[in-house]
Amino acid sequence: MRVAQGYRDRGDVEVAILEALVDRHEEGMTIFELRSHVETDIDAIESALASLKEDDLIVVEYGSGQPGSTTIKPATRVVPSGQESDDESFTEWLRDRLPF
Repeated sequence: MRVAQGYRDRGDVEVAILEALVDRHEEGMTIFELRSHVETDIDAIESALASLKEDDLIVVEYGSGQPGSTTIKPATRVVPSGQESDDESFTEWLRDRLPF
C-alpha cells in the first residue's frame, strides 16, 4: 500500500519506511523488521525515523508486544483513506522520474 498522497515527497528512506509501516499499520513493526524491509544501512534508518518522529508521522510504542520490545506504527493521517487509489497518477509518475 502506498503512503497517503501528502507524504510521498519526503526522502527515499523516509518514504520506504512509511510504506513498510503503512503495509502493517495495525500491528506495526520493530526496528529489525523495518531494517529487513528498507534496503539501507541502520544509520540512515535511524536518521529517517528521528525525522519522521519529529514531524509526528510515526508513533513509537514501548513494550506493546513482548516485554522490552518497541513497535513503530505510522500516524493515522499517513495511512491512505479508502478513497485514495493505489494507482499513481501520470503527474506522480512523471515527477518521480524527472530529476528536479
